[in-house]
Amino acid sequence: MAFTKDDFKNKIEEIQSQPWYKEPLGFGIARVDRGQLNKDKILQATYPVVNWKENYGSAAVFLNALKESGVEVDTSKSEFVCSVSDEFLTSCIEVFRPYIPEAKGSEHRNVQVVSQLASLPIDTGFSGDDYKIVFIFADETVESVEAAYLKLYALSTGKAALRSLNLNGIFGALHNCAWVGNEPIELDWLRENEISLKLSGKYPEVTMVDKFPRFLSHVIPADNTRILETSKVRFGAQLAAGTTVMPGAAYINFNAGTEGSVMVEGRISSSAVVGAGSDVGGGASILGVLSGTDGVPVSIGENTLLGANSCTGTAIGDGCILDAGVTILPGTKITLSEKAVAAIAEINPDKEIKTLMRGMDFLGVNGVHFRQNSVTGQIIAMRSTREVKLNADLH
Repeated sequence: MAFTKDDFKNKIEEIQSQPWYKEPLGFGIARVDRGQLNKDKILQATYPVVNWKENYGSAAVFLNALKESGVEVDTSKSEFVCSVSDEFLTSCIEVFRPYIPEAKGSEHRNVQVVSQLASLPIDTGFSGDDYKIVFIFADETVESVEAAYLKLYALSTGKAALRSLNLNGIFGALHNCAWVGNEPIELDWLRENEISLKLSGKYPEVTMVDKFPRFLSHVIPADNTRILETSKVRFGAQLAAGTTVMPGAAYINFNAGTEGSVMVEGRISSSAVVGAGSDVGGGASILGVLSGTDGVPVSIGENTLLGANSCTGTAIGDGCILDAGVTILPGTKITLSEKAVAAIAEINPDKEIKTLMRGMDFLGVNGVHFRQNSVTGQIIAMRSTREVKLNADLH
């Protein structure tokens, strides 16, 4: 038991010095939604607090509390998932005791989680099996729903950089569900109860059917971030403060997003990243790694405009413009005049600029305006002379 903060510090050092202890990449306590037919099937994991490469004192407390409650903790695997017990919570509270009075608002949020669980009224209907303590010790293939959600949380909260996590296996781990608001429902349960639900007028209004929930079901965005339709951002996307996602053709997939204030009226596919100050015009498409990019994630630079209904399958630099309706893929042949070569080379001295280039050759090349010759149909490039600047009042 810890009575003072020095006691707490000494206890953490003692735990971390043990041969069994291993520092996790990420950890947290989640409430889980189980299948309506198969109670062993985890449909969703909701984390009030996500820890990623941080709060190692809390990690030590949690791991030690599991051991003290009789759980065999295996830190040799990439992920470890265990139900929460009263013994676990009691052990945590005893060590966290010096910080409980301060655990309010944004302070000591892991302490708040265990305190809330320890004082949860019996009549809530929840049991220890409705809550899981989850650790990720190595960034390897996803094996469980709980670990999948922890990684998606790390991305959507910005604690992990886009394209930095191993998400292999995530589609196999997650279950395809009917979503009624934030509640996932097994499709087999709907089929089994279809007659009674429909005859009694209790058939739910299904929002969508997917393996991923919506971003806003789990993440509170920054005050100056706007998402005008909840369906437009998938959980696992990352939106920097100041991003606006308009209705209509806009969409941001998981492991994709923005790095600053961005106007999004088009599609940002999985693994695509858009730099600060850029504008993804109405219906514009940034291709994902499985849709025409040769498996190379697409990065859009800062202060770049993708015109309405344009299509981008390769990297575009800072201060660029892609005209409406123009498609640039890795192998797209692009012609430049001698004047354009000289002007673009002047601001990109470390790049080889030629009169005939392919889309992939423009990686890291800034200040380019991509257009289509309306007579010949050729895609051409010239020095961009227009500054792309978002409306400060909107972002």
